[in-house]
Amino acid sequence: MDFNTVLFAFALTLFAGLSTGIGSAIAFFAKRTNTAFLSVALGFSAGVMIYVSFVEIMVKARVELVAAVGETQGAWLTAAGFFGGILVIAVIDKLIPSVENPHEMHKVEEMAEAEMAKKKSEKLMRMGLFTALAIAIHNFPEGLATFTAALTDPTLGVAIAVAIAIHNIPEGIAVSVPVYYATGSKKKAFWLSFSSGLAEPVGALIGYLILMPFLSPLVFGLLFSGVAGIMVFISIDELLPAAEEFGEHHLSIYGMIAGMAVMALSLLLFM
Repeated sequence: MDFNTVLFAFALTLFAGLSTGIGSAIAFFAKRTNTAFLSVALGFSAGVMIYVSFVEIMVKARVELVAAVGETQGAWLTAAGFFGGILVIAVIDKLIPSVENPHEMHKVEEMAEAEMAKKKSEKLMRMGLFTALAIAIHNFPEGLATFTAALTDPTLGVAIAVAIAIHNIPEGIAVSVPVYYATGSKKKAFWLSFSSGLAEPVGALIGYLILMPFLSPLVFGLLFSGVAGIMVFISIDELLPAAEEFGEHHLSIYGMIAGMAVMALSLLLFM
């Protein structure tokens, strides 16, 4: 496989992961949360992920699997890989306690409330560290998803990286607020949130090193259908509910439709 393609895929994954730092910066420098913008942005990200998963990634997965094992088995394996991806990300979400779960949404305004909660007990410090660990575990499969897509189709990889980067911005806010509660330090909260995004390129690197010797149409097909499952779950379980929580119902839906339209247009232009 071309080294430049691998390097490009890794760079995209790094960009997507470190977007948590943008969310952290917003949490510390903005006076209030622009809920309308976040609602549309999260809906947009969900639209991109859902559209590309069903229209592009699942189709690629099925083509690879049918070529490897035949029409009937290929169709069954595509479905199995899709729901397998959902199961993986659902188990990860289930294992992360809600108090440390990055998808419990927070607003910038909560930083002011945290000024009154600077008591640095061992319990709060431990919660802060668990929060960072929870984010890292959750970002791991997202990194593998971005990397795998970019490796097989750079144009598709860019679209997925942008969608995940958008979704990581409010996640960065969600990490910074509870970590600041735990430590009373803006600097520590920022760096823990920022560095938690490194789990995405680490996930990509480990996945690449483990899977590289075994890459075949069968493995690629299963991996791609699993990636589709992960992205659909993230969209339905996290992005759309968060978008509705941040703003009006219609804003999140308009954002989602816009994301689908932009993704459709980009795929058509690069045919």
